[in-house]
Amino acid sequence: MSYAIIETGGKQIKVEPGRFYDIELLSAQPDEKVTIDKVLLVQHNGEVTIGQPLVTGATVEGTVLRHLRGRKVLVYKMKPKKKTRKKRGHRQEITRLMIDSISLNGSVLVTEATTADGAEAQVSEVVSEPGTVPPPEAPEINAESSEAVVDTIEASATTEA
Repeated sequence: MSYAIIETGGKQIKVEPGRFYDIELLSAQPDEKVTIDKVLLVQHNGEVTIGQPLVTGATVEGTVLRHLRGRKVLVYKMKPKKKTRKKRGHRQEITRLMIDSISLNGSVLVTEATTADGAEAQVSEVVSEPGTVPPPEAPEINAESSEAVVDTIEASATTEA
């Protein structure tokens, strides 16, 4: 699993290729490519590159899926014994961003296609691996076995009393 930690909109977000994230509003239009160069950390194949404060030469590329508004946050202010009440609502403008690739020093480390292919290949290997044992099935319960269980419970109850 490869990921990067980016800074956008005053927040730090852990991002992975092939996933979408809701971030603060960007000025890009839907279906437009966006490059984020404020990368704080990059992890790829067990190697971690930490910036001080930013990783030089690291970029994260993504596609703007759409712009939307977040959930409503209610702000209620009241002064007791003064009949003063204010109820306000706020919905933050956000951008849904699909992460396409993570690159370091000009070389693309991970793209959306490689993560999807890697996941499919891994699943097909597990399914087609010879010598795998299927999960055990639940034992059948018939009248004779249930009567035997009841008899043992009754016997243990009489010995305890």
